[in-house]
Amino acid sequence: EMTKSLEHKQWYQRRVRGFLVNGTNKSDFDPQIRTHIDAKTGCEVPHTPQGRFIHIPPAYPSASWANDFGTPWWKDESYCIGHLSSKTRKIRIINTLTSQEHTIEVCGEETLEEILNRFYKYNQHAASYTWKYNGLNLEMTKSLEQNGVKDEDEDFYELNFNEEDWLPAIHIYFNDDLTEA
Repeated sequence: EMTKSLEHKQWYQRRVRGFLVNGTNKSDFDPQIRTHIDAKTGCEVPHTPQGRFIHIPPAYPSASWANDFGTPWWKDESYCIGHLSSKTRKIRIINTLTSQEHTIEVCGEETLEEILNRFYKYNQHAASYTWKYNGLNLEMTKSLEQNGVKDEDEDFYELNFNEEDWLPAIHIYFNDDLTEA
């Protein structure tokens, strides 16, 4: 399970850190604090145009500022709330047994197993289905792209097509495998 967790983390390019600055959600926070050269002192100081925040030292020496807090919050793993995908996309999942259709947004790096786990909220027996695209069985351990489900939304944008009208359709076919009811 540790290996799977490590592989899961490798899918993503950047961290998401959720916090508020002046009432604005800064979920896509770059954990590197930018600096600049102070005009008065000529010293390198943190660049915080909206004001200092927790664990940022003051621009000038101060006896009232303590730096004994350990790890700054933006480097503290306990505040990491998720990861950003390099690209998300929408797909339609069509149940051929019930004709129900669900549109979900997935990460480009997600395997079909992970999409299946999220699809359980729509169908608790989703694992009892065969997943197909263009009539071909999909390998659940691979991503959509690896299974030949191309992400064409950039092409649709260039052609001024409504992406929502051209979402790839994954068809799921029920297997009568007598799993739990």
